[in-house]
Amino acid sequence: MPNSKDSITNRNKILSCLFSATLAISVLLSGNSQAATREEVAAVKVEKAADFRYWNGDSPTLKKITQFVEEATRPGHPHFIPASRRVAVFDMDGTFYCETAPLYFQETMFLHRALEDKSYTPDKKMANFAKKIQPKIMNKTGMTPKESKRLVDYLTKAYAGMTPEEYRAYVRNFMQTNETGLTNLKRGEAFYLPMVEIISYLSNNGFAVYIDSACSFPTTRELVEDVIPIPSDRIIASDFIYTTTGMGKDTPENHFYDRYTEKVVISGKPLVDNAKARKIFSLLNQIGKKPVLAFGNSMGDSGMFEYTLQDNPYNSAAFCVLCDDTERELGNLEKAADMERTALKRGWNTISMRDEFKTIYGDNVKRTDR
Repeated sequence: MPNSKDSITNRNKILSCLFSATLAISVLLSGNSQAATREEVAAVKVEKAADFRYWNGDSPTLKKITQFVEEATRPGHPHFIPASRRVAVFDMDGTFYCETAPLYFQETMFLHRALEDKSYTPDKKMANFAKKIQPKIMNKTGMTPKESKRLVDYLTKAYAGMTPEEYRAYVRNFMQTNETGLTNLKRGEAFYLPMVEIISYLSNNGFAVYIDSACSFPTTRELVEDVIPIPSDRIIASDFIYTTTGMGKDTPENHFYDRYTEKVVISGKPLVDNAKARKIFSLLNQIGKKPVLAFGNSMGDSGMFEYTLQDNPYNSAAFCVLCDDTERELGNLEKAADMERTALKRGWNTISMRDEFKTIYGDNVKRTDR
């Protein structure tokens, strides 16, 4: 006669297996019903064309990219690319990460810093400026060019005196806040799942994938660390200007840094903005190789698009993500139409979030105004 304890154990195992099977079937039937957590985004893995889950089956982009990779990795093919030259570059905001809720991560964090952070007291000019632009940002009515430039200046000034570690901790905390205008989505989770699949696919097929972003270095690194399969030394971004607490009027190249008496801090001087043609110079300085693939979403990425396509000795392509989804995302149809016209004129491929993405963040992410 079987031991009753063994019978209970076996029964529990059977029940557990049945539960797991039922759960798996329900997930398959319902699709990806929840917003993906950072851990789930990090688990995205695509090695071959059949592994894609988040693109519509008739996506022209997916067909172009998988064909590009298959040809680039097949020795003897006219479009074969040596492994050392398989370089792909991605912008971040609006390309594989949300930039519409209501604006870029850094700009939204500045509003929080200046208007909501009880541990920080901005000067009067900063506070008044933040109060003035907040409704324009939240309602997306647009800032003047002067206001936009001033906002970029404040993206560093608001954190002057912070160490790099303190700033990254601040970014991590802000990543835990909820996105504005979208349900069930934290700012640290707001990655476009289809584009994460493309990054994974390229990485797993011998491409060196880089980020070439106008977001700052420490912000970009914190957002993607342990989530996107791109090492920190393959991140190109806008520069924070640092100083030390003991530098005074010295210049960095002439200052002796005393580890016992001083520390590195953010100076508060404006970012060195990595956009448009500067993205080309960043590629030259930090990679030294011309990419064969470039992914972006705006005119800020035009430099790396054009440079990738210019006189490239290998097969090359540029892809522009269009913010044309106004049902599952906070898209802008006018901006998307403008970018599409420019892309067609310049020979850049377009990616329609509305028509090609099966899901963006997961099907449980909805617009709060719908």
